[in-house]
Amino acid sequence: QVQLVESGGRLVQAGGSLRLSCAASGGTFSSYGMGWFRQAPGKEREFVAAIDRYGGSTYYSDSVKGRFTISRDNAKNTVYLQMNNLEPEDTAVYYCAAHSGYTVFAIHDQYNYWGQGTQVTVSS
Repeated sequence: QVQLVESGGRLVQAGGSLRLSCAASGGTFSSYGMGWFRQAPGKEREFVAAIDRYGGSTYYSDSVKGRFTISRDNAKNTVYLQMNNLEPEDTAVYYCAAHSGYTVFAIHDQYNYWGQGTQVTVSS
């Protein structure tokens, strides 16, 4: 069973950049596809980005495409989310998640393991 711990969330001004990290432990990291989701107050958790086991395939929501980049370093058991040109609408708790499939998934229920989340706040 894999454990996930996110970090890197903080307060940032609109137009700024931030990189989130998610460190995995307790499993073989390269056996998991990874994803980032976010949840704003009063809203449902939404998909942000996903990456397959070896980083060969990525997928993004329309709202972040062109601004966010997901990547992974299997040697460091870590997945990243580089966020550029941040907007106030990006304010949310960001969660990383893992699944044992071979492709990229965008559906919450397809993920088996979740981190505790990290808060990102974008001020206007």
